[in-house]
Amino acid sequence: MPRTIGSHSDITGPRVRAAALKLFAEHGFAAVSMRRIASEVGVQAGALYNYTPDKQTLLFELMQTHMEELLAALPQQSDASVMDRLEGFVRFHIAFHHERPDAVFIAYMELRNLDPANFSRIEALRRRYETALEDILGAGSDQGIFDVADTKITTLAVIAMLTGVTTWFRPGGRLSLRAVQDQYWDMVRRMVVRAPDGSV
Repeated sequence: MPRTIGSHSDITGPRVRAAALKLFAEHGFAAVSMRRIASEVGVQAGALYNYTPDKQTLLFELMQTHMEELLAALPQQSDASVMDRLEGFVRFHIAFHHERPDAVFIAYMELRNLDPANFSRIEALRRRYETALEDILGAGSDQGIFDVADTKITTLAVIAMLTGVTTWFRPGGRLSLRAVQDQYWDMVRRMVVRAPDGSV
């Protein structure tokens, strides 16, 4: 298929993905047509198929890119203490997701619109990320530092709590991002650290 005059794959391709990300986050996947994405980019609707075979593939690729970037950026702290690893995870999660609110919204709210094969692939990436935190909680429990009844449930609860920051935090507000990270780290620490008397 011939490429639209003036269109370059290394320029238009990213513009297509950026437009889809914005529109899916604002209006929802189901409400956004390929024609609307094309209009946002400034190309003919047919030209989009030079960059993606269909809207489903576009949604999957946005989610896949988000998860792969998240996993690639996750700090590797295997030699650090479990407390330092847990604090590092908390601060990283908040900072990374704060910079990508649209990608975060789509990653959670549009999972239902993936076909089964694509859903399985994204779920596998999500499990890899969750396992990073679950391993920290498990190691802390084994060392008697953390008191966690179920590491999987605690992992999901902590991630949900941290991700929620993207829904309300705004730069220039009452608290700085660093102050928010400090408070969330204190909350997570209180959730899992065993008290000296054996209680939590």
